[in-house]
Amino acid sequence: MIKKVTGQEYSMNVLNGISLGVVVALVPAALVGQLMQALKGILPGAMQIVMMTTFAMSLLPVIAGLCVAIQFKLNPIQISAVGIAAMVGSGVMQQVNGSFILKGTGDIINTGLTIAFAVWLALFLGDRFKNYTILLLPLLVIVIAGGAGLLVLPYVKLVATTIGALIAHLTTLQPLLMGLLMGICFGILVVSPISSVGIATAIGLAGIGSGSANLGITAASFMLAVYGSTANNFGTTIAHFIGSPKIQMGNLLQKPALFFPLSINAGIMGFVGAIFGIKGNPMSAGFGFSGLIGPSAAYQQMPHSGVNLGLLVLLFVVLPVLLAYLSRYLFVERLKWFRADDLLLQI
Repeated sequence: MIKKVTGQEYSMNVLNGISLGVVVALVPAALVGQLMQALKGILPGAMQIVMMTTFAMSLLPVIAGLCVAIQFKLNPIQISAVGIAAMVGSGVMQQVNGSFILKGTGDIINTGLTIAFAVWLALFLGDRFKNYTILLLPLLVIVIAGGAGLLVLPYVKLVATTIGALIAHLTTLQPLLMGLLMGICFGILVVSPISSVGIATAIGLAGIGSGSANLGITAASFMLAVYGSTANNFGTTIAHFIGSPKIQMGNLLQKPALFFPLSINAGIMGFVGAIFGIKGNPMSAGFGFSGLIGPSAAYQQMPHSGVNLGLLVLLFVVLPVLLAYLSRYLFVERLKWFRADDLLLQI
């Protein structure tokens, strides 16, 4: 018999589990990726660390599946089956010449849909097979839920493709307007189930568009960190910008009004970035402050000097933090539209 869970509880368990998976799978690479790349010439084993953390990123689907299953208090057999089904349905695995390769993190939307179905199926089957549960339940969950994920994957990918086409159109606009809209779009994308990095690389986002996207993400990261700083511990707070603000995906989808102040801050920083001509490349766009990838890419595309380094500190740290505190003062302390608990992460 299926456990009694409301629709809202079900959705939040899935979203919170995926958010936890993001922390475990993506934050390690964000923490050390750029540092190890810089030290690879003098630190033995630096590239091995990069390889390990990159591999962890491709395990996001299975880790998210495990985290969601634990939210539902499933047993070990069910948890394992849900994790494998998530990996299958995510699209992260591709078969080439008889071998499997891992590419990226998979489609997060499809991963979530696959996990939601796999959990339901695992709950539905329960212990119906008695002594044969360990044989039949994993098979059915993997084949049915994972197979369903593979079937709908091409159609779900159309969502990201369509969004990518719309964002690509923004690059044809006047630079300042483009910067403002690019900041807003990527500030929203980074806390959505859609991959901001995937969109950026798919459309080949470069130049000022890439710089504005990174600054929009940076503004969103610091805003969410500051809003929830009194509810979350220090490590969780800095994970928003050192790691990924996508850890707040569940909270923002539960309280979508938070997208309003987020869009304001992201748009302002995207606009300011366009004014100063901050640039990036397709491989850096979509990361923001995470792993210092956005600032590093911007610095590489400008004359190296103390002045420009100071400008990047101003744009990627000082202004986003000031905007974050100003926004919290206005929307949390004065207007009382939001509370710190709205951004509480129970990790």
